Amino acid sequence: MALNGRNFSYFKTITIIVVWALLMAGNLWAQPGNGSAGSQGVKKARVIDHWTKDRMESATPRDLRIDPRGLGYLRHANGFLQPYGHKVAAGQNPQKGPPNNSDNSPPQISNMDPSQGETVGSPHTFSATITDPESGVKSATFTFLYPDGVTTQSFNANQGTNDVWNVELNISDGNWQWQVTAKNNGSKGGLTSTSSWVDFTVSASGGGGGGSGGNGDTITNAEWTAGGAVQTAMGRIYFEMPNNAKRKGPWGGYVCSGTVVNDGTTGRSVILTAAHCVYDDANKAFARNVLFIPNQADTTGSGTDTNCNNDPLGCWVPSFGVVDDDWSSRVFPNNVAWDYAYYVVSDSGAHSGNGGGGALDSATGDLTIDFSAPHVNDGVEGNTSNDFTHALGYSYSEDPHFMYCAEDMTTEGSDNWWLPSCGLSGGSSGGAWVQPMNTGTGDGPVISVNSWGYTTSPGMAGPILVDPATSAQCLYNTATSESFGSVPSADGEAGVIDTCF
Repeated sequence: MALNGRNFSYFKTITIIVVWALLMAGNLWAQPGNGSAGSQGVKKARVIDHWTKDRMESATPRDLRIDPRGLGYLRHANGFLQPYGHKVAAGQNPQKGPPNNSDNSPPQISNMDPSQGETVGSPHTFSATITDPESGVKSATFTFLYPDGVTTQSFNANQGTNDVWNVELNISDGNWQWQVTAKNNGSKGGLTSTSSWVDFTVSASGGGGGGSGGNGDTITNAEWTAGGAVQTAMGRIYFEMPNNAKRKGPWGGYVCSGTVVNDGTTGRSVILTAAHCVYDDANKAFARNVLFIPNQADTTGSGTDTNCNNDPLGCWVPSFGVVDDDWSSRVFPNNVAWDYAYYVVSDSGAHSGNGGGGALDSATGDLTIDFSAPHVNDGVEGNTSNDFTHALGYSYSEDPHFMYCAEDMTTEGSDNWWLPSCGLSGGSSGGAWVQPMNTGTGDGPVISVNSWGYTTSPGMAGPILVDPATSAQCLYNTATSESFGSVPSADGEAGVIDTCF
């Protein structure tokens, strides 16, 4: 058919419309990670859609613990300790050799804590002394009878020092019972003994569960009710890590905490958190499907859900993470000194839900990181001392409440600050340490983050961020300057590993 002037004009108009549509589609569906607003929008939508109610509920705290032998474990919400970077089961007796065929006596169980009729707080470290001089103790199980008098649940205990076996648990208020079952290394699978049931009570006002101790000003685990800058700047982080080094198997969901910090730049916001919430050092991969929910304590929902419209500031999708090479090239606990990291959030296309879009730090406000040396072991006790420090975070067991502990800060070895009574539970990892805290405004400089604890005792470690002794400020500089377009976007690769020293 010949094209006359009228037909040609019609054809040209259709062509322009088609070309325009294709260009728009190409822009909207560009691959995530190149820094464009369109690509950020696509990535945001994919991450938001990923976090269904079932996936959020199945996510577990990324809570790292060290046992008395120096082995690392990932502690799940139910108390189970999963070997981290090795295959030695928690509580496994290192005794080697054949079973003792001449041992005819089962293990002896004593000094159960809590004892009969005792009232404790939550969390609480349940413990018992278990001995077997002939064969040694192979395993111990703590079983709990719920207040309903019907439901029971058992936990594998962890072997500590001096024949003491432990499990740290968060338990709801009520009248409970518990008993201990222990097995030795004797022949035919070993001999077993079981204690009598012991009655105990859990109360929020008892045993230090959210109460005070030590010098009288120590707070072990309580809800933060002062609001302020620290509450709006901090939030819960959802993310996934691979279950194997090949990254071909299923990815598991986790939760941590993080804080929006002052970055002095435009076009991005920076979230400070723990490195173990950004990069899986055991399986060598960056997190994927990362979602940040600030000030979730003020949600109008019943807790964590899939609705970003009931959180006061909505949800935000970071573009990439930044960690130190010394964290990524080693495996916990050999890299605890570098357990600090950052997520970088674009000002464009990263927001969903309530609170409007734009820059994350404009919506939440921010705290300032202090890379100078904080006060430690100043010799003065109580909340008027210079080293009195607040550690905060979103504990998984207290969803959606914003929790904190506070006490005089000391050290744990040469690589970590230490809050010896802190009882924040899993999910608080990556939450900020503030010193000093202005409790009137909820504001202050950030000096560390929640990092790790022991399997057999309370306390929280935090990495040292002092410059130039550590690389924390070097990584911060990378987070504030790295080009969005230079960072890969594939699963497990969305980040920067910086060699600062």
